[in-house]
Amino acid sequence: MKLGTVIGRVTLSRNVDSLKGGRFLIVSPLSREQFAAGLSAPAGMGKDHSLVVYDDLGADVQQIIGYEEGREAAQPFLQPTPVDAINTALIDEMFYSPWKG
Repeated sequence: MKLGTVIGRVTLSRNVDSLKGGRFLIVSPLSREQFAAGLSAPAGMGKDHSLVVYDDLGADVQQIIGYEEGREAAQPFLQPTPVDAINTALIDEMFYSPWKG
């Protein structure tokens, strides 16, 4: 699972039946600097790319989420579904303690 900040929403003009009940979010993956800064870090800090994530958990803009990409993103669906990433967790607290070796 990867972590990212929700920076926006996607509005669709059509819907796929297997995707009803969810929505798509624009997510900026967390950088090392954001992990060190914690939940108060600004969205998109240190990153210049984002991705679209399917969400049926109800994440909001500026919230930190956990997401899966690739084949694992389609596993929760009963039929083949066109998703590349899915929201798997809403993050309430985050602790970062890098290893000093």
